[in-house]
Amino acid sequence: MAGIYIHIPFCKQACHYCDFHFSTGLNKQPQMVAAIHKEILLRKEEIKEEVKTIYFGGGTPSLLTKDQIKDILDTIYKNYDVSLNAEITLEANPDDLSLEKIQELSQTPINRLSIGVQSFFEEDLQLMNRAHNHEEALTSIREAKKFFDNISIDLIYGIPHMSNERWQQNLDIALSLEVPHISSYALTVEPKTALKKMIEKGKVAPVDDALAAKHFKILQEVMSSAGFVNYEFSNFGKPDYFSKNNTAYWMGESYLGIGPSAHGYHQGVRSWNVSNNPKYIKAIEENQLPIEKETLSSNDAYNEYIMTRLRTMWGISLLEIEELFGNKYVNYLQKELPVFIEKGLIKKNENNYTITQNGKFLSDGIASDLFYIT
Repeated sequence: MAGIYIHIPFCKQACHYCDFHFSTGLNKQPQMVAAIHKEILLRKEEIKEEVKTIYFGGGTPSLLTKDQIKDILDTIYKNYDVSLNAEITLEANPDDLSLEKIQELSQTPINRLSIGVQSFFEEDLQLMNRAHNHEEALTSIREAKKFFDNISIDLIYGIPHMSNERWQQNLDIALSLEVPHISSYALTVEPKTALKKMIEKGKVAPVDDALAAKHFKILQEVMSSAGFVNYEFSNFGKPDYFSKNNTAYWMGESYLGIGPSAHGYHQGVRSWNVSNNPKYIKAIEENQLPIEKETLSSNDAYNEYIMTRLRTMWGISLLEIEELFGNKYVNYLQKELPVFIEKGLIKKNENNYTITQNGKFLSDGIASDLFYIT
């Protein structure tokens, strides 16, 4: 299978924690959409597999009009082999999701909404400089449920001054809305972001890893009790509502990255577009792909497999590692794994090794310890 990721690089305003590629100048949106159309056409020979996921990310894809979304999808359907039951996701901000907008989206092939709530509390939303408020978050989800069955919401934990009680309340509100999927991430401080500068100037308290760890434990307990499956470190879904897009990424499936800064992967080759809107548009208009590529070495491919799979409920398979990378890596793992098993951080399930509940918050560090470094 294959997926197509489409990066829409526009936002109404900059969130203080965000380091994704975007612009708050919306005047070039028509030219950008035209360039995205053209890139889809220029790259149609790259993937011949059946496309099972299409994902509009950003930025803020919900800034697109109904016609722009339909036209982009029409171009994909005409030039790629798209599955009849493809999962087609649009990331959306609550302030964009008026009843009229939701109705319009329901008239497109979009069949899954990922709503960027982040928090249901005004204090948190203001600290992060989100464009929506508490009421808009609640209303957007309630209205969206009238037209969409498959809805995910994003929540952020580890926010400075967020108590355990407030985080618990966030989760309680989310669960009361009865959405089938929740993605939840620890607040991270990225270089060159407003949040980083605010912390350096003492305007905001530093992010506390110990607090984030407590919040993650609460998250696991609450979601498990509510019948959600933690199928990937940051993703919790009801049965039959796991994100196909997320799962494909973590399982190493091919995907095409369309739009400025978009990344892709196909048969051991990573690719990424230029992170500059004018340069991207100009190159595409001249029938050039502003793209760089990297062929992964055996070590890099193995390390990436370890990093992504250990984040999932399926874990790593020695049989699959031997098939993909060779016996050398199996022998290496068999020497390294016992330490983590003894510490109760990894457990064996038949031929697979998965992170335990105690090890989940440490999964990235455990994975790096299992990397093959020469």
